[in-house]
Parts: sequence; structure tokens; C-alpha cells
Amino acid sequence: MNKVKVKKLDKNAIIPTYGTNFSAGADLYALCKDKIEIKPTETVMVHTGIAMEKPENYGSLVFARSGIATKRGLAPANKVGVIDSDYRGEIMVALHNHSTDIQFIENGERIAQMVIMPYFKDEFFECDELDDTARSSGGYGSTGTK
Repeated sequence: MNKVKVKKLDKNAIIPTYGTNFSAGADLYALCKDKIEIKPTETVMVHTGIAMEKPENYGSLVFARSGIATKRGLAPANKVGVIDSDYRGEIMVALHNHSTDIQFIENGERIAQMVIMPYFKDEFFECDELDDTARSSGGYGSTGTK
């Protein structure tokens, strides 16, 4: 288990927590003085009031929480947010309202989940040919629909 440094940028910020011992994602919590109104089709940047220091070669992926995504239509606008290991600023979530109703976010509400995972740095280089495979250049739907 990695130890991840979390700096509260506001005394009322909540450090990420896991819902269960087997949760892959840690919940991120909204930090706001007043309720945040998110109109249909609108995207709002929601503060968390925290910054983090992750180990080198680890990144964070920010995903929707299934509850507010399916029940209220609220999910990260960029679908999956990526936080690099060298970023030290406040973690914010661009929350988009996909529903037809105005939605509200309250202080301390769980707004997204973050999965911290290792990544590999690759070296890209130009070549004239690629190795052939059975799929070759078959694109969307080329491996079947079932």
C-alpha cells in the first residue's frame, strides 16, 4: 500500500476515503460554502480543497460515482479525468449535468471517485512498417458485435 500525501487547502476539506475495504476508487468530496446549482447540460468546476503528492510514475484517474451518475445524471465532463504525479494544485472535478433537471451539490457530498494507479512511460519512434496481426487495420466493430 502506497502512502499518499494529502494537503488540505481549506480546513473544511475532506481527505479521500474508500467506501469499503475492496473499493478500487476513493471518494472525492465537494468543498463549497453554498449549494452549487448545476443546470441541465451545464458543467461546473467543483472544488475539493485538497492537493496531493503521489509516488513517481503513479497517476490518478477520476471517474463518475455510479450513484449520482445513474440517479442524478452528474458525471465528470471529460468522462475520465487524469491527474499527473507531478501536479500539486487543487483537485477539482468538472461536473456535468446530463439530466433534464437542475441538480444541486452540497458541501461534503461525494462527487467523484479517484483510482490511483501506476503507469508506464513509453518511447515513441517513427517506423516504416508495423507487424501484421489477424485484425490488422480493422476498426470499430471489426471483431464482431456479440
